[in-house]
Amino acid sequence: MTESYSRARNQRLRMALVLTGLAVALGACNHTNDAVVTASIPEDYRQRHPIAVQESNDSIVVFVGQGRGGLTAEQRADVMGLARTWMHEGTGAISADVPVDTPNARAAADTMREIRSLFASAGVPPRGVTVRSYKPKDPHQLAAIRLSYPRMTATAGPCGVWPEDLGPSIKNKSYFENRSYYNFGCAYQRNMAAMVDNPADLVQPRAETPPYTERRTAQFEKYRKATATSVTYPEADKAKLSSVGQ
Repeated sequence: MTESYSRARNQRLRMALVLTGLAVALGACNHTNDAVVTASIPEDYRQRHPIAVQESNDSIVVFVGQGRGGLTAEQRADVMGLARTWMHEGTGAISADVPVDTPNARAAADTMREIRSLFASAGVPPRGVTVRSYKPKDPHQLAAIRLSYPRMTATAGPCGVWPEDLGPSIKNKSYFENRSYYNFGCAYQRNMAAMVDNPADLVQPRAETPPYTERRTAQFEKYRKATATSVTYPEADKAKLSSVGQ
């Protein structure tokens, strides 16, 4: 009886030691709710410096002298250029800020009337122009007429951000992992966004234009008659080098 009681007691002690060791092992684990993100900085420069399509203002400034109303030849070309681009890409009305209570206020009003006539000749409707008056904060600065309109633009960046060293450093993990540096590809993305004509082309393709039916019919007629479908250019022989003296 005493021996069986001692054996059971030893089993309970061993079980207690096992449970204690298991509790200590589990207590040493570090539990956290923060997600561990591997490679948080994208390796692809198109994801690291994405091109964003957004709305921004395009504007020009028309300087008006005190003793002259109307536009110069260069200013007239600028205003007509703005009107043409607004017809093509404008997403809102043209805002015209005209100065008041300034020495050139009268000349600015006359110039604004000419600007309105140029807009009308370019096809801009009257409701497409909003005129607002403003008084410059600096009385010594020449007040000007500011023309602006919103349009869709593509942009990327900012560039020139260097969160890590380029060379080997204890803080530069990308160098030892043979990964591109953070600023890599930013200038390319920014230039591409500035050069694109229609920002929507970066998101989706344009619709196909109708085929040239007359040209296609002529080519099929040549194919039906088993004649050559290629085009001959007689002017090509004129570009050949002369054989005189050979």
